[in-house]
Amino acid sequence: MIRLDNVVKQYDKFRLDCSMQVLAGQVTGLIGRNGAGKSTTFKAMLGLIDIEGGTVEVLGKPVKNLTAKDREQIGVVLADSGFSGYLTIKDLIPVLNTLYADFSPKQFMADCERMELPMKKKIKEFSTGMKRKLQILAALSHNARLLILDEPTAGLDVVARDELLNLLREYMETGERSIVISSHISSDLEGICDDVYMIENGRMLLHEDTDVLLNEYGLLKVSFEQFGRLDQRYLIRKKKESFGYSCLTNKRQFYQDNIPSVVLERGSIDEVITMLTTNGESN
Repeated sequence: MIRLDNVVKQYDKFRLDCSMQVLAGQVTGLIGRNGAGKSTTFKAMLGLIDIEGGTVEVLGKPVKNLTAKDREQIGVVLADSGFSGYLTIKDLIPVLNTLYADFSPKQFMADCERMELPMKKKIKEFSTGMKRKLQILAALSHNARLLILDEPTAGLDVVARDELLNLLREYMETGERSIVISSHISSDLEGICDDVYMIENGRMLLHEDTDVLLNEYGLLKVSFEQFGRLDQRYLIRKKKESFGYSCLTNKRQFYQDNIPSVVLERGSIDEVITMLTTNGESN
């Protein structure tokens, strides 16, 4: 669905230099700290910025060759975009109906009611969470094959996030569809993504299947004495602590089997981000 090969975008104090792929039938997560390059990567996918190097393909075509019909197959939510605050949802429906051949006013209104969005209230009077819900429902409303969602659950409470994630799961049940999604909330990604890319300073530090990350990665907590005796072949990164070392591994079972006395925590997206982006040493 999406393929970025050695994409380069240079700003004054930031350089994007990355590759990634979003496969048909999968949900791919993009994680990283604020300023790591997530939004720039999404804009490159959509052809919203000119790149200095590499190639971007979307739906099997160079992104600049996508037709208006092709773009109807893409649903988008960007962190810094939205609808005119002077419109109501009632006003928005004929606009979406004109833009998208497969837009379903009936389904869109039903989804808005399900998300408890007021039909006649001006969007500028919506809360941040309500505006985000509306953006996501609009992206889902026209039977797109591909969703590109930048921080779609930002500003939502736990219940609203769960409702929207269920909508995305329902979306994936029909046909060969794909989603690429970024979020600061790791539990959202762990619950929906098939694979995860991690970006830092414009470069991809990690690409891993979510199941592998959750089941095979782990965090060892060892004393200085234990660290000196530790088999370090399967350590990805180590960080010096007051008690000794925290060590990230992608072979948790190896250490469980061979050193059962060592404190070993199951891996999570949050722990991987923390270990790979804070001061430490690669192994």
